[in-house]
Amino acid sequence: MEAKITIRSLKTNEEMRLIAGLERVIWGSDPIPIHQTYTAVKNGGLMLGAFSGAVIVGFSYSFPGIANGKLHLCSHMLGIHPDYQQMGIGKSLKEEQLKCAKEMGYDLIRWTFDPLECRNAYLNVSKLFAVCDTYLENCYGEMEDGLNKGLPSDRFNIEWWITSVRVEEKWVPKIAEYNRPFNISQSEKGNPLLLYSGETFLTNSEGIEVPIPQNFQGIKKNEPELALDWRMKTRAIFQSLFGAGYVLVNVSRTSENVHYYQLVKKESIPL
Repeated sequence: MEAKITIRSLKTNEEMRLIAGLERVIWGSDPIPIHQTYTAVKNGGLMLGAFSGAVIVGFSYSFPGIANGKLHLCSHMLGIHPDYQQMGIGKSLKEEQLKCAKEMGYDLIRWTFDPLECRNAYLNVSKLFAVCDTYLENCYGEMEDGLNKGLPSDRFNIEWWITSVRVEEKWVPKIAEYNRPFNISQSEKGNPLLLYSGETFLTNSEGIEVPIPQNFQGIKKNEPELALDWRMKTRAIFQSLFGAGYVLVNVSRTSENVHYYQLVKKESIPL
């Protein structure tokens, strides 16, 4: 579908109602209360709308946050109408968010995403040059819908240092070969299976790669017990790596049924 997309900041009650209607279309659930979004954008928050002509087709919603005594912008929600997904609108919204956040005086934007959703990870760290070294266990509690029931809602907490060398100069590590300490097999249904039983692995490499399913949504649908296996094993791996000073900086995509997260030591990143 070809469409000229424009993005602009939204500030009025009427514009918040547009967002509420789009939320219902995208997720089929109750939207964030309009009085809440309206108050947030009047007090340091940011609501961006993506439009195809006069029709709203995507949005990004952020509000102020504070951690360790430092103010940041908390990027809470980003959604694209199903008919307009995979057109680069999400990346355009994030780029406009960066521009607006700088103008508002922020230098850090934070948000969360599922560690096993590699498409989101690729946008966040490989295209936007954010980083992550924080793993949140069961962040939103047990998920109640049929697809996710029984799967802990673990999340990565992303940090986007929008005035850093990493972001402004699109810095990436210069590592010839990453260490791959984890092996992959295949389940009886043909899905990738991570071979890890909690054994200790070396954390002194310059860079480490961790395999992630290329299609975690498919695994959740046809082999939910394997989805849980991936969740629990990668939880232990990432917590160990983050605890050892590693940071997620890139996603290496392959033609296989797994992609690889690339992690390096935090002190090597120009933040």
